[in-house]
Amino acid sequence: MASSLVIIPTYNEAENIEKLLRNIFAQQRAFEVLVVDDNSPDGTATLVKSLQQEFIDRLHILERPGKNGLGTAYIAGFKWALQGKYSYIFEMDADFSHAPNDLVRLYNACARGGADLAIGSRYITGVNVVNWPMGRVLMSYIASKYVRFITGMDVADTTAGFICYKRRVLEKINLDKIKFVGYAFQIEMKFKAYLLGFKITEVPVIFVDRTKGTSKMSSSIFSEAVFGVITMKMKSLFKRYDI
Repeated sequence: MASSLVIIPTYNEAENIEKLLRNIFAQQRAFEVLVVDDNSPDGTATLVKSLQQEFIDRLHILERPGKNGLGTAYIAGFKWALQGKYSYIFEMDADFSHAPNDLVRLYNACARGGADLAIGSRYITGVNVVNWPMGRVLMSYIASKYVRFITGMDVADTTAGFICYKRRVLEKINLDKIKFVGYAFQIEMKFKAYLLGFKITEVPVIFVDRTKGTSKMSSSIFSEAVFGVITMKMKSLFKRYDI
């Protein structure tokens, strides 16, 4: 069994998923992939299952009955991974906004660089975002600055979703106590790792907006991040924060 598992949540990603999987499996380092599909009506799961015959024991799928939020998809994936013997567990989008070549760089930051959690960061060396409208770039950048100020985390890209975790981080965090499902899920996971004293490293990456399929971003997801982080920080200050 490969020691590295890439978790990819999907909903209507049939246009992207096969090409993405082939790119991941073409990397010099051996990765396994778990696709967590939320009953995509476009046949994403069927396509993944057909590819399992080609990528035997490397491609896995976890099918859920419906769309229930990005955070819950990752939690389901984390729990599945922890039942195995994976040492490094990754979060990755299905739409090519995260480059498969950068998986090795995130892995090296943990396996060789001593990080417990490596973040593929859009903002550690400026603003490395391609094809986003300026308004969305500013919204994301300001949100990360805001979260950094409120939480005290020394992390430039607090809402990033391209991440490598060492197994022990996910074993230590109480996954059943994660409250948020959108951008705030990404913040909450980083914040809990930070409170537990794990070493967090940012690896500069270039984020490219999707060219196929439909974005899952919404104003409600963004609002959850803005307001949820205040609640999260206050709880950590004034009462026992269940990590």
